[in-house]
Amino acid sequence: MVMGRSSPNDKLLLVQALRRGGDVVAVTGDGTNDAPALHEADIGLSMGIQGTEVAKESSDIIILDDNFASVVKVVRWGRSVYANIQKFIQFQLTVNVAALVINVVAAISSGDVPLNSVQLLWVNLIMDTLGALALATEPPTDNLMHRSPVGRREPLITNVMWRNLLIQASYQVTVLLVLNFEGLTILHLKDDPDSGHAYKVKNTLIFNAFVMCQLFNEFNARKPEEMNCFEGVTKNYLFMGIIGFTLILQVIIIEFLGKFTSTVRLDWQLWLESIGIGFISWPLAIVGKLIPVPETPVTKYFTKPFRRNKASQNA
Repeated sequence: MVMGRSSPNDKLLLVQALRRGGDVVAVTGDGTNDAPALHEADIGLSMGIQGTEVAKESSDIIILDDNFASVVKVVRWGRSVYANIQKFIQFQLTVNVAALVINVVAAISSGDVPLNSVQLLWVNLIMDTLGALALATEPPTDNLMHRSPVGRREPLITNVMWRNLLIQASYQVTVLLVLNFEGLTILHLKDDPDSGHAYKVKNTLIFNAFVMCQLFNEFNARKPEEMNCFEGVTKNYLFMGIIGFTLILQVIIIEFLGKFTSTVRLDWQLWLESIGIGFISWPLAIVGKLIPVPETPVTKYFTKPFRRNKASQNA
């Protein structure tokens, strides 16, 4: 909305009216009279050269070059930060849900867990530190400017994120639980005279396949809504470096740190199987993105009963 030849009070009234309607409001100004509107808005942008000190103090962002084109950059980077946070949350929740379900189901059914505490610590390192660096540093793209603004009451976890999360987590849980319960038969390890070694090989494959799933799914998390999750990936050197660094560390852990992580060395066939299990997440993500999702956020269906109870109590 553009207002011409308007008084500062008109600006303030418009901002208040828009905010009451639930809109997120940004205001630009440079004079002392603009201070109330800048302060009332969700985001106030003042001019760094021509702007008065009062306007600067009342604003959230100061445009140092007094160029309105910089506002576009602010919006571009703001949307990029928001989108990167969503990517990381989707990736993090997928890892958490899969690891939790796998260990809980295995513990209840057999009394033992395939992923021990040291292995889970390594997975958490991938998920929290390295995953955050890889996904939270994605540069802004032109597609961000074609999106509709995010409403004040819209949930951080969208329906698209729930869909992607459930598809990937369900796949990981299904495959790894099958390996946990039937892995000795599938891998032809029942004939191994050393049953303890066979059991460790099975659990090592589960751990290795789980990590491979996270590495492949990290690419999927880059583009939650787009089919091509590889677009621009070669230009993000930090992302590619972190993926390579994580893969090298995983090889070192499996092949040389067996005593520390309670794993055994895997032959090349089991490594290919682990990579193959992780690779399936790519075509699965493409198929999943063809599934339509409702526009109404899922969380609204769960919050409606609470709102009705509150309304009846207030009445």
